[in-house]
Amino acid sequence: MAYGLLAEYLNGQTIKAFEYFGAHFIEKDGVKGVVFRLYAPMAEDVSVVGDWNGWNYDANKMTKIDDCGCWEVFVPGCQMYQSYKYHFRNAKGEYVDKADPYAFCSELRPMTASRLFDIEGFPWMDGDWLKSRTRNYDQPLSIYEIHLGSWKGKIGNRYPSYEETADYLIPYMKENGFTHAEVMPLCQYPFDGSWGYQATGFFSVDSRYGNPKQLMSFIDRMHRAGLGVILDFAPVHFATDDFALREFDGSHMFEYDDPKRTFSQWGSCQFDLGKDPVRSFLMSAMNYFLSVYHFDGIRVDAVSNIIFWDGNKNEGENTGATEFIRRLNGKIHYEHPTAMMIAEDSSDFQGVTKSEKEGGLGFDYKWDLGWMNDTLKYYKMDPVYKKWDHTKINFSMAYFFSERFILPLSHDEVVHMKGTLVNKMFGSYENKFDLLRNLYTYQWGHPGKKLLFMGGELASFDEWNENKSLPWELLTFPKHDSVKRLVRDLNLIYQAEPAMNKWEYDGRNFHWMMVDNCDQSVFAFEREVEGSDLLFVYNMTPNFYEKYDVGCLHDGEYVEIFNSDKDCYGGHGQYNGLPCKAVPNGPEGRPNHITIKLGCYAAMVFKRRIPPVAQKKATKKAPARAKTSTRKAKKD
Repeated sequence: MAYGLLAEYLNGQTIKAFEYFGAHFIEKDGVKGVVFRLYAPMAEDVSVVGDWNGWNYDANKMTKIDDCGCWEVFVPGCQMYQSYKYHFRNAKGEYVDKADPYAFCSELRPMTASRLFDIEGFPWMDGDWLKSRTRNYDQPLSIYEIHLGSWKGKIGNRYPSYEETADYLIPYMKENGFTHAEVMPLCQYPFDGSWGYQATGFFSVDSRYGNPKQLMSFIDRMHRAGLGVILDFAPVHFATDDFALREFDGSHMFEYDDPKRTFSQWGSCQFDLGKDPVRSFLMSAMNYFLSVYHFDGIRVDAVSNIIFWDGNKNEGENTGATEFIRRLNGKIHYEHPTAMMIAEDSSDFQGVTKSEKEGGLGFDYKWDLGWMNDTLKYYKMDPVYKKWDHTKINFSMAYFFSERFILPLSHDEVVHMKGTLVNKMFGSYENKFDLLRNLYTYQWGHPGKKLLFMGGELASFDEWNENKSLPWELLTFPKHDSVKRLVRDLNLIYQAEPAMNKWEYDGRNFHWMMVDNCDQSVFAFEREVEGSDLLFVYNMTPNFYEKYDVGCLHDGEYVEIFNSDKDCYGGHGQYNGLPCKAVPNGPEGRPNHITIKLGCYAAMVFKRRIPPVAQKKATKKAPARAKTSTRKAKKD
């Protein structure tokens, strides 16, 4: 079996390389110890050195067990947490000490050695969660992106542990209606300022927050509380530190050997995704976190840099890398049918979320970075000029149904002097809060899953800093606390209304009610699913209208269930307290319209009261549609 797995590894076909390579606690001939296995085809005179042998190069020599470059040794009596490295002569004739590429645990930086850890035997209690888990195609998916070290900040001079974070994160997410946490990379990395995107240990849990079983405990508790966990993973590049993967055995074993491709635009080494052992290494790393830690999905970073050489479409498609992605998604979905694979992709490559059979890349979701860029540019704009760029706010729906999109307002938008979300908004202090509330109402009203980076709900004016806690003291100020309440209420409505969370990638359920009113910068759309009929209206200017006509599809009464201008959210209290009766003929040729009070910079949601007879008919039709959707989800 081991040799079969090794063959699959060399052919780029395994997602279970961690079961063979690395350091594993076993019992051999009645003696307990650790078996070390290393793949280093150009290495010679290999030994494992560590705490148990006083770092003696001659104590535990490794044997080359085949011609492919696999080395092995069994060392009796090794203990948990002992540090170790591999010592060998590389292809250049130099003796080097390297950390284990497959280590499950590592020393806390600035120390660089791997550590022994037995990952077996954790008492998981999340069976019910895993049995009922889906890819959330027709369910609410509201993601809270989090950097574990800076969410609450350090305790003294140390980071909080995985378990300590869970103590506070679980009730906070439940209170505010988020369904999933997306944690920024947790592979071992040396430089705090890289946030984990330039790693050295792709199977090693970030030691800043604890050991592997502490991470297991974190996820187990999240699952038992009804919360999913997504891992951010960076398979494009790795840190250049000499103790890790760079020129591992003296050759370009992991990175491109072409000098033009060796280094990325970030100065890191680029994985050669056309090499089969590298493919097995990275596929196995992502499967490792899904299998061993029960993560519910993987967000794959910088997919545009996988699709195109250096992320530049003009340089052409990197076909070796796109083949890697198709293979990755196919194998992961076969092994974990309910796990989500998410692409952070800024390219216009077609079929990112189409199946491999359809010629796509096989992801479940793609970040809609076009929506994010256009939207933030629009909200920054002086209302006087908005009418000239009205397409920035309605263009997203022209392509939305081509992929399954997530709408992200992520950490990338609040760093490197870009300004926080509230700071990006146009106008005075008051206007910025008005527009931020409008923005969130637009994000939640627009079809697509939701993602918000931690602190966005606090409306902080200070950019995120990985070395500082979020400014929780802002919640003592009503303006900021009201924004958090608004995000919570949007999440609750999102979960409660099928029109917002079911069949949202089906164009038949979305209808523009006002799309061309660039002169007033007002737009509206209606979403209708399974007896849930919602009308969303947005005013993007400081103009107030006591009476304003908005088109709607159906006759009946429309009741305002949400208004960003309510005083409880820090607004001006201009809302519609009484139901609005639909009457025939509406603007832009719509069949009906309602007359509403439209506050300045206000965003509102109306729910149509469906007559009992119509409600009964809608309910009867729902199961057939739902059944079709379920079959599609399972097939995907």
